[in-house]
Amino acid sequence: MNDTVVARPCWTVLAQKAEDKIAAIQNELAFTRKHLAGLQSSEARVQTMYEEYRDGLTQTDKQSVGMREAMNQRQFMSQLLTLLQRVRTDIQYTENALMGIKERLLAAERERIKMQTLADQNAQAVQKAESKKDQRRMDALGVMQFNLKPQP
Repeated sequence: MNDTVVARPCWTVLAQKAEDKIAAIQNELAFTRKHLAGLQSSEARVQTMYEEYRDGLTQTDKQSVGMREAMNQRQFMSQLLTLLQRVRTDIQYTENALMGIKERLLAAERERIKMQTLADQNAQAVQKAESKKDQRRMDALGVMQFNLKPQP
């Protein structure tokens, strides 16, 4: 009979893989948050630029400026609005991606907890088997010592 109890390393390996996956997802989450912050900063800059040009256009309406200058300003403002809409679309896309990454992170965390629980249960089972084996040895040793005592 084989009395050796061997821990199965598969659970600890799977738990480590789950932790590695979580770390990768957290890195992706941090990168996406940084990208989102950059997009929001760009949105604020474009919005500010548009408002400055709009205010400048209303100021120039009071003064007489050339037709070509007014057309150029309006065309530029139109391009700013197009750019602003594109940035807002990118922000929405990035926020959706961020939500997806968070969901993946939660799923990976659940998987890690499951694997860690299985690894812990395996370690406890190995410890329990070792304790039983030690107890059997102690019992056998006690019986042997009892049998070796001279009987009165």
